[in-house]
Amino acid sequence: MRDTGTSESNRSGDVVLGDDWVAPHSTVSKELRVKRARRSLFSLRGSPLTRKIITFNLIALIILVAGILYLNDARNGLVVQRAGALVGETQLVADVFEAQITGSAPVNLATGDGVDVDATLEDLSLRRGVEVFVFDTARNMVGQTKGTHVNPRLQALFEDKTGSTIITDALSGLWRAVSSIFANAPKSSAPALEQQIASLLPEALAGETRVETVLNTAGGTVIAAATPILQAGTPIGAVAMASPAGEIDALARRDRERVLQMFVVALLVSVGLSLVLASTIANPLADLAEAAELGRDRNSRRMNPGRIRIPDLSARPDEIGRLSRALRGMVSALYNRIEGNEQFAADVAHEIKNPLASLQSAVGTLRMVRREDQRDKLLSVIEHDVRRLDRLVSDISNASRLDAELVKEEEQSFNLLTMLDNLNQYLGEDARSKGIDYITDMPPDPIMIQGLEARLAQVFVNLITNAISFCEDGDAIRVWTRRRANRVLIVVEDTGPGIPDEALAKIFKRFYSQRPEEHFGNNSGLGLAISKQIVEAHGGVIWAENIRPTEADVTSDPLGARFVVGLPI
Repeated sequence: MRDTGTSESNRSGDVVLGDDWVAPHSTVSKELRVKRARRSLFSLRGSPLTRKIITFNLIALIILVAGILYLNDARNGLVVQRAGALVGETQLVADVFEAQITGSAPVNLATGDGVDVDATLEDLSLRRGVEVFVFDTARNMVGQTKGTHVNPRLQALFEDKTGSTIITDALSGLWRAVSSIFANAPKSSAPALEQQIASLLPEALAGETRVETVLNTAGGTVIAAATPILQAGTPIGAVAMASPAGEIDALARRDRERVLQMFVVALLVSVGLSLVLASTIANPLADLAEAAELGRDRNSRRMNPGRIRIPDLSARPDEIGRLSRALRGMVSALYNRIEGNEQFAADVAHEIKNPLASLQSAVGTLRMVRREDQRDKLLSVIEHDVRRLDRLVSDISNASRLDAELVKEEEQSFNLLTMLDNLNQYLGEDARSKGIDYITDMPPDPIMIQGLEARLAQVFVNLITNAISFCEDGDAIRVWTRRRANRVLIVVEDTGPGIPDEALAKIFKRFYSQRPEEHFGNNSGLGLAISKQIVEAHGGVIWAENIRPTEADVTSDPLGARFVVGLPI
């Protein structure tokens, strides 16, 4: 199998042929390569999709050919053409008889008075297979002959048109066999050709030319024409001609054979192209399905599954390429989530061990101390650690449910400024009670965004309460909002101590906290991590920076901290 799925030329192409876009061996697991080796390129038995593609293509082709054969008027055209030619030949023969009539003497075709019918017929040069009948006014046949002349050019053309018709003969034989099973009564044989031609004589003896298709005794289609022999405008007899038996059937059968031969060629081409098309669809889909089934079977047997490797078909410029990219993205996101959960569990265990170790040490020391003041101090430590554990467990529980809630809850449109005004009113009072100036700067026009109002409110509560916790009496907090072309910026600034430079890249990590010693244990370090998760789930961004007296001097002491949230509108 060719490793062309990642070539640059194929990336820009629009046509996918054969197995060119099947994932290379390097992107699939060993088990999948074994299954692929067992599966042939054109597998009909193991691929229902391949069978459906071939079946539907054949149905369309069969309907098309059946319609062509049913609606084809080539046979009618041949009949009209041959009938016109036969009428002309019949009239020429009649003109030969009329040319032998002299004067107005009575003519009797039956007795040969005035015209020698047999001699005239013998002098005619008729093409092979044509039959001529001469009748008198009493409808008695007075002469008959059959053409034997062979025109080499016409004969070659005729033989070419009536060559071997294997497919048509086979289908006709099959149809006759099937029809004979359901036939109720035997078919009656057709009357003799002379009797059928006799039906044309009344009109011919009345002075008109008549042409009609009749059946000969052998069952082949025959065209017959009859025209009068006139003497001074009065019919004295009639000439009838019949085309070679089965000539029309042979020509029509030859045309039908050519249509069926084209059908057989188109059938083979259609099946071949269907197999190629199916291989570009069914085989890659089988690879994707088998890769997913391998992961499912491993998990169901509680084996070590390793990493599920979805075949890389992302270079395909079609829906299968999109499906491969989507599945690989889903698997990657799943593994990232699993790794995140593992890291989260490790962080939780580490964070819980600290207060537990403190509790264990305090309880062990409490048994040995005798002084009341020392016991009260140890009890205060135990109480602080219990509150710390309770806060930590609550925050961990909220953080673990956040992903599911962000997916389940329905987003709604709401006015961002109304939500911020409510928060500013409540949190502003808390800040002012601690001697902190609380300043807001909001635009006058509403700003409507789509999202989870309660969760976004949680973000701004975390940012503002963090700013309050780092500010002292006389500091200030400013909350302001600005609207841009396709986004809105919400900024929370304070005049606190700022953020250490080495902490700017860590403050949004879980369980990270950079606080004074007097606030030790009062925060779990999950607030900013949860805020970042909520903002990114809404398609926004959040970052932190220090406020400096001049941007040119990054070494100057910060005047405070600034948190910026950008949300799409």
